[in-house]
Amino acid sequence: MTDVLSVETMRLSDARTIENGTPGRVLMKRAGEGIFAAAEWKPPVAVVCGSGNNAGDGYVLACCFAERGIDCTVYTLSDRFTPDGRFYYDECVRLGVKIQPFTGETDLTGYGSVADCIFGTGFAGEARGLAGAAIEAVNRSGAYVVSADINSGLPGDSGYSECCVRSDLTVSVGAYQPGHFLNMAKDVMKRKTNVDIGILPADTPFSLVTDADAAALFGERKNFSNKSTYGYIGLLGGSERYVGAVKLAALANAAMRAGAGVVKLGVPRTLLPALSPDVLEATLFGLAEADGALAFDPAQAAEFCTGLKAVAIGMGAGRGEGVRRWVTWLLGNFTGRLVIDADGLNALADMDRSVLRNARCRVLLTPHNMEFSRLSGHTVAEILRSPVALAMEYARDTGVTLLLKGPATVVTDGKRTALSDTGCPGMATAGSGDVLSGILAALCGANENVFDCAWCGAYVNGLAGELAQREYGAVSMTAGDTARHVAEAVRGLLARGGPKDAR
Repeated sequence: MTDVLSVETMRLSDARTIENGTPGRVLMKRAGEGIFAAAEWKPPVAVVCGSGNNAGDGYVLACCFAERGIDCTVYTLSDRFTPDGRFYYDECVRLGVKIQPFTGETDLTGYGSVADCIFGTGFAGEARGLAGAAIEAVNRSGAYVVSADINSGLPGDSGYSECCVRSDLTVSVGAYQPGHFLNMAKDVMKRKTNVDIGILPADTPFSLVTDADAAALFGERKNFSNKSTYGYIGLLGGSERYVGAVKLAALANAAMRAGAGVVKLGVPRTLLPALSPDVLEATLFGLAEADGALAFDPAQAAEFCTGLKAVAIGMGAGRGEGVRRWVTWLLGNFTGRLVIDADGLNALADMDRSVLRNARCRVLLTPHNMEFSRLSGHTVAEILRSPVALAMEYARDTGVTLLLKGPATVVTDGKRTALSDTGCPGMATAGSGDVLSGILAALCGANENVFDCAWCGAYVNGLAGELAQREYGAVSMTAGDTARHVAEAVRGLLARGGPKDAR
């Protein structure tokens, strides 16, 4: 896992590093020099500086240009400096760097590169006034844009902003923050890298999932094993209006391609004729129904769940009373791992949180922002501006593992938090969540740690989507394409980072 630090943890870590003997001036010099080394600069260069330590990094950067004879102009938005920033500003003056105040009339077109050093990760709110004008000027410049630490205007904890710099390269300093991945980050950063300047985390960091992490969870398949070794799982869902959703989780083999031993597909009995011609490896289990949707029969529920390690419920199930009763029964009686998605989440949103706190099973919830809004009571706007903190708060309160979907996925059990940065724009299509549910159920069938299954499932689902988009393009790919690429995603993952016998 790669460390990802919240803005507050980064602030504390920076302060502790200084307290332990590394002067802030040294850290600033390392940052500026690291940013200089990370980019392929095209002269002439404009360095746009605000008033904080991020501006100080810009002054170091300008010194690097001056010392190498690269044409550079510094544009300042403020005459206020941090003490260390002032030191390197004076160095710029000593080296004869051109320094001009930025005004609303400043035009940055004509520069080969622009260094964005206006705001750092501690920025919150929206950039307005002169800072907003500077951000717009950077975006209009047509230059190769490098953002120092994070794109100015983009908050470090959320990655959500109405006005921020669009960079060709973002050079994170010390460690990544959530805002480098969440919400708008992929749309405003063409590429990102991190520069290590010697700051150690002062608190438990979040984690960014890597190939090696996900590959390790699949482990090594033994010759001396059978289908039960890798888990019997159940997928509950489907209705007359939404036959395709549960098909995507099972028919396209998303579950078994992700490693499940046996998949039992529970659907309203009238859907059996529509599903049976295409379902080969999975077991079909016809369930009671009402008006084309799941009805609840306690005897059937007990029979369906017998021997199952994991169950996923909700994919295309509709909003009938039967789904609500199924969710309630599973929480109170099932003792394996339970994935609740889609219409299962809609049913859960109408219940008191005590049903989650008192659940007998280990629960994984997979909402997108609107579903999480209904579950948590927070508005979508609040969630966009504080996704990690609100997800952690809900998980701590209810005892669940929460997988919050987005351009990057947040997974948390309230104590640990992981981010998965795989995925692509083409996955913004109906059914992508159903494929994910199949993958998650498969992983939960073979592994007891729901938190690990959640981040691994999100990572694999994103890889499969990327492969599908590579073949069909972002506009034309479907969720079925993602499902059909799960096997390739897993095989590639294991080839890159897994044990050789698992490939």
